[in-house]
Amino acid sequence: MSLNDIQLKDLVVTELYKDHLLATERAAADTSTAPPPTPKTSPAPTPTGYKFLGNNRRNITIVVHSPGIAFLPDDQLSVLTRMLEACRMNIGDVAIVNHAASPVAIGQLKQQLQPSFILLFGPTPQAIGLPMDFPVFKIQPYDQCTYLTAPYLEELARPGDESKLLKSKLWVCLKTLFEI
Repeated sequence: MSLNDIQLKDLVVTELYKDHLLATERAAADTSTAPPPTPKTSPAPTPTGYKFLGNNRRNITIVVHSPGIAFLPDDQLSVLTRMLEACRMNIGDVAIVNHAASPVAIGQLKQQLQPSFILLFGPTPQAIGLPMDFPVFKIQPYDQCTYLTAPYLEELARPGDESKLLKSKLWVCLKTLFEI
């Protein structure tokens, strides 16, 4: 008999995957003779956390706002990638969270990703639950983290002089922030 020919009884499969599969009528009938499951005394929900792009190796969180997409459109990801390369980093060094896909709450974000730096591309400090506001291109230390707000990446990805001016202002801040 090969490993591909092993047949598991419905009861075994149901017990192995009871938190991940729905029981069928047949499986329910097979388990009727089994003892009832032990009740959990404290059914605490497990937080799923924010989905993010990157590996967060340097504890730098980038919060973007791109409705209708998991993280970023290609043109905006390209701008962000070039910006990171100029800072001697790559996507693996950061965690990119899309505020439009899952609204960010600063407490949960800090608990999950433990950022040293948070870059906000579009969302305001108040939108993520910070008790203060500060202007774009202003480096702001607060509560053991350093924040920088910037325009939406969509604005930085547009061709033209206005976009170049925004990128140059951002570059000045990034050089200071990351000591480049």
